[in-house]
Amino acid sequence: MSESHGRHPARIIDANANRAREALRVLEDGARFLLDDQDLTAALKTLRHDLVAALAKLPDGLLLAHRATDRDEGRAVTTDGEHARADADAVVQAAAARCSEALRSLEEWTKTLDSTLAAEVESIRYRAYEVTGVLLMKLSRPTADWRLAVLVTQSLCRQPWRDVIVGAIEGGADCIQIREKDLSDGELLDLVREAVALARPHNVAVIVNDRVDIALAADADGVHLGTGDIPLSEARVLSGGRLLIGCSVHNHEEAEAAIGGGCDYCGVGTMFETRTKPDLNAVGPAFLSSFVERYPEMPHLAIGGIDASRASDLATIGCRGVAISSAVCGADDPVSATGAIVEALGAQSAPSETTGQ
Repeated sequence: MSESHGRHPARIIDANANRAREALRVLEDGARFLLDDQDLTAALKTLRHDLVAALAKLPDGLLLAHRATDRDEGRAVTTDGEHARADADAVVQAAAARCSEALRSLEEWTKTLDSTLAAEVESIRYRAYEVTGVLLMKLSRPTADWRLAVLVTQSLCRQPWRDVIVGAIEGGADCIQIREKDLSDGELLDLVREAVALARPHNVAVIVNDRVDIALAADADGVHLGTGDIPLSEARVLSGGRLLIGCSVHNHEEAEAAIGGGCDYCGVGTMFETRTKPDLNAVGPAFLSSFVERYPEMPHLAIGGIDASRASDLATIGCRGVAISSAVCGADDPVSATGAIVEALGAQSAPSETTGQ
């Protein structure tokens, strides 16, 4: 390797090592404090430590000996947007780009010193791509703090199911949940895709019961898992962080397992006897009250036999959101039926105001 005029790649390696470590720290803080995601936080921390360990294989003192911050002409070169970030997401996006660029430069310049080290840096770079991709995807997902989810099943709809979805959205629902047990895969996929097309322009989420594969294929926002469905951990792996995942909980044991497993929201019930789930015993508002007391920050939807009057009662005990089926699907006027429930919930402050989220 030529080192004419005393130039040495160690100075470039040192600068990019610092950039990469700093960027990984910013990303780690984003995963830790914005998402409360233990797995992502650990993965980013491991990447940072692995990078430090890899570069420690260079000769002792090499990088420090070539550090020359006072002679860095690039310090004075700035861009208009460099000192401003629109929001927290923009901070993470900038750090992800900086991390990628720094690791690529590190890989290229370490090739001049140690090909084995360069290959190790390359591996770290690809791992960083994957982890930062999941982080950015999770930040871009909608939250699961809905006030009203309307569960749509074609056989329960008094009006055409499309009209029910449109009416629910017009009435104020912020989530549509597709619950179909008897459709073929192709029919279900077409239905969910149409629901997404109807809902997304209004920033209304679409959730699919049970089927991770259909939710992914239709570009839905999430999947809801019952107690007999695919395990939460497996659903998380299959979705690759692309889906919100909700879990039905009927007691505190199930709630602790779901929340401990990293679900995004809980469907809490059954509140009251309901003809859509006649085999389930109602746990009643008492369980919801204790759930809210134990998990005050956990997004949830109370479900089962809820109408406008009952929604109002649940709101007084801290209910953050409800899931409704028959009261809207079976209504002659889905717009009015949905609006009445939203109005009933209005006595309770919106979750973002009560939790500071």
